[in-house]
Amino acid sequence: MAIHYMDLRIETSENVYEPAEDTFLLAEVLAEEVRPHDVVLDMGTGTGILALLAAKKAKFVVGVDVSKEAVELAWRNSKINEINNAIFVVSDLFENLRGGFDLIVFNPPYLPGEDHEIQEDIDRALIGGPQGGEVIAKFFEQAKNFLKPQGRILLVYSSLTRPNPIEVAQKMGFSTKVISRKRLFFEELYVMKAELSSR
Repeated sequence: MAIHYMDLRIETSENVYEPAEDTFLLAEVLAEEVRPHDVVLDMGTGTGILALLAAKKAKFVVGVDVSKEAVELAWRNSKINEINNAIFVVSDLFENLRGGFDLIVFNPPYLPGEDHEIQEDIDRALIGGPQGGEVIAKFFEQAKNFLKPQGRILLVYSSLTRPNPIEVAQKMGFSTKVISRKRLFFEELYVMKAELSSR
């Protein structure tokens, strides 16, 4: 099955997180945030939709995902949309990455759940740990080593995520603000922007 969004045709797969409300909320902010000289990292790329949207404006984009199937699907979507300034790599967070990025975008797993509930890659895309925010905390811990000076992060999370990602990021030396939000029937989604307070 394919979805159409902002002039992109995106193939989906039952084993890869399909673009949803959180993706589109992040996509709207991303469209405003990307600059022509940016080297962008799309963490947890899934179908590649955010990486490909960024690639329409950015200099170069790297999309990574822990799921090999997601990375293969993202490559396929880049070819379908004839986008040549994006590459996709299998990586558990920053594990297989080097260098620095002007912008890092992340639609992380942010819902609470136990390890035994993670059976498939698709579960790993949703469950961020027992409180929901464990993957986000690990991400912020590592991200400061991959941000260029004046680099920024866009990250989406839920009102169900604990601990609050804003507080987590601030404890690790980032200045943060919520720049978009959307209420759903059982939760509220937020997009935060984070930058390193000082170098």
